Amino acid sequence: MDDISDILNDVSRDPFAEYDATYASIDRGRLHSGQADLQALTRAWINERGTTELLPWPRDGLIERVTGLVKLQIETVETMTGDMDPKTNFSLIIIQTEVERWKFLIRSYLRARIAKIDKHALYYLSTPTLQERMSEMEVAYATRHQQLLHNHYLSSFLGSFPIQLQNLNDTAGGISMIGGPDEEGAVFVRGLGARGGGDEGVVVHGRSTDADGEVEVARGEVVVARWADVREHVERGEMELV
Repeated sequence: MDDISDILNDVSRDPFAEYDATYASIDRGRLHSGQADLQALTRAWINERGTTELLPWPRDGLIERVTGLVKLQIETVETMTGDMDPKTNFSLIIIQTEVERWKFLIRSYLRARIAKIDKHALYYLSTPTLQERMSEMEVAYATRHQQLLHNHYLSSFLGSFPIQLQNLNDTAGGISMIGGPDEEGAVFVRGLGARGGGDEGVVVHGRSTDADGEVEVARGEVVVARWADVREHVERGEMELV
């Protein structure tokens, strides 16, 4: 029983202490903890999967930090591998399980973003403000993806069309050929409170077929709304998708 207690005490210690010391952020003098990054990554993953529109890439270095954490933990696993001590092996299992959880969140988050880029690459590349939503690697990926797609269309059927009809971004007649994500779809969102913290609710300006109106969403309250009506609140961290 003493051995089991020692093991539980060991694994109950902050597993991110080494990570925090290594990857301390100097941004605003704040230290990014592993648990805070896990919560931020989980929220970003849920938000990304909950809407058809590509959300802004985290500019606070979140993905870079969690990727660094995973690499650090993998190195720890490799160092511990081969140790036949039962206590160490038990700790190794816990670390491996935690690493797999982080890897799943990262992969699923990136796959959700890539799927949106694949579907509307030209849409996000056509406008500078939308292009800013992507990371540098995503911009390079979207550009290459669109080039390959256009070349495929040219060799398949566009090449037989007149030159003026071969563009995929034509806006003749006031109708754009560039399709974008559905901004009017319904989403489930939870109120997180107004910016700056506290229990003050978030005022959402809603649009209806009959009349527009405002609804205050209290902290912790879950509502259904058009994505276009709550987008800015989600991006500011005042609401989250569920």
